[in-house]
Amino acid sequence: MLTGKQKRHLRSLAHHLDPIFQVGKGGVNENLIKHIEDVLEVRELIKVSVLQNCDQDKDEVAQELAEGAQAELVQVIGKTIVLYKESRENKQIELP
Repeated sequence: MLTGKQKRHLRSLAHHLDPIFQVGKGGVNENLIKHIEDVLEVRELIKVSVLQNCDQDKDEVAQELAEGAQAELVQVIGKTIVLYKESRENKQIELP
């Protein structure tokens, strides 16, 4: 579980990132979660955008992605989700 200070730090780092994944009409599926897990191992911090044609609520999508990838949900702002997961092999982000 992240503290408020850690979430603020991660939000500041994520500000300049572009969304890597998009959740659309198909919603959240196993294939998407697997890809997100792989990318989180390399990058640790990513953004995911929820498209307008997605049937699910953005907060539900955020919760499913975080639980499926065993990642921390940093922020949901607008239709953008920020996820963080500490890398086991190439740790780059130092949390305060």
